[in-house]
Amino acid sequence: MIANVLAIAGVDPSGGAGLLADVKAISANGAYAMGVVTALTVQNTRGVTGVELVTPDFVTRQIDAVFDDIRVDAVKIGMVATADIARAIAAALKRHQARHIVLDPVMVAKSGDRLLAADAVAAIRDALIPLAEVVTPNLPEAAALLGQPEPADIAAMRAMAVALRALGPVAALLKGGHLPGAEATDVLADSGGLTEFTAPRIATKNTHGTGCTLSSAIAALLPTMPRAGAIGSAKAYLTAALRRADALTVGHGHGPLGHFPLA
Repeated sequence: MIANVLAIAGVDPSGGAGLLADVKAISANGAYAMGVVTALTVQNTRGVTGVELVTPDFVTRQIDAVFDDIRVDAVKIGMVATADIARAIAAALKRHQARHIVLDPVMVAKSGDRLLAADAVAAIRDALIPLAEVVTPNLPEAAALLGQPEPADIAAMRAMAVALRALGPVAALLKGGHLPGAEATDVLADSGGLTEFTAPRIATKNTHGTGCTLSSAIAALLPTMPRAGAIGSAKAYLTAALRRADALTVGHGHGPLGHFPLA
């Protein structure tokens, strides 16, 4: 079966992050990609200079249009921008009994530009996280969701992953890419306990869209693989995409990943 995966996210016109990256990652992992737009951004590899929001009602209508016609096997949620949009997404996904929801709580772009209104953190925590099969925050995002300091080592990451799972998702994958070291370790907390996924850190400045790419790959694989296997395969895919990133010549800042094998 080819899974149908719906990505709900903002649009990065440079193609490195957001919905365009989601579509690439979903497609590269063998699923059919669909998209609901929450926001339009003025953005390139060097930063974000503008955001135009889609109304919550129009976001709802997009979601309804997909579910009313197409079998949706998994959903990836990225940039929600505001509390009202977050709550609209949650209500629509509940109504349609969406499965295999992967939530990447996007708060800040790679350039450091904020992509989430301050009051939306609570809406993500209270309305969206309890719907998720997997939530995939990085260390700053997890700290914001929990109101805690960022973890400084793997031991602190383990404790924070458990705390994230207590917010209500089936599983919490805490990404450790912000920690120093030759390897990048992510910690998964689920009903089976803690599982760590480690990969070599790739030396490249072209890391724009890593979070979008990983979460979308997980969503593409969840309908046909056990959760830990889907996460492990998605992390291996992300590592390969980072290795291919320097083959691209896109922009002058944090460039995109190589989502597809080189010809």
